Amino acid sequence: MKISLLNERVTFEKNTTVVDENANHKNVWEEYFSCYAYADSSGGSKEQQTAGVIVSDIGLVFTVRYCSELSVLDSTHYRVRFQNEAYNIKSVDMMNYQHKSIKVTCEKERRE
Repeated sequence: MKISLLNERVTFEKNTTVVDENANHKNVWEEYFSCYAYADSSGGSKEQQTAGVIVSDIGLVFTVRYCSELSVLDSTHYRVRFQNEAYNIKSVDMMNYQHKSIKVTCEKERRE
């Protein structure tokens, strides 16, 4: 892996539950870990029709260096924030468990 390719700052956010003063539970995204990554658009972008509206789904693939903080990544409890946009994780590839890099395939989160 060429270190010079890791030139984009990404932030991984974790979904946690907080309890307010009235004992209400609420899911919030909290910053978990920030690092440099290689962003590749080979995840592709596609358009699909949802409820009569054409929606663009932008996909990105982020490659980051392996670290113990990111070894617990999964698609249900984490997401990626890149250039002030949120991306849902579709899959996490540990690259044959060689502990060198992690490839995270994402799609842009849609706000209804």
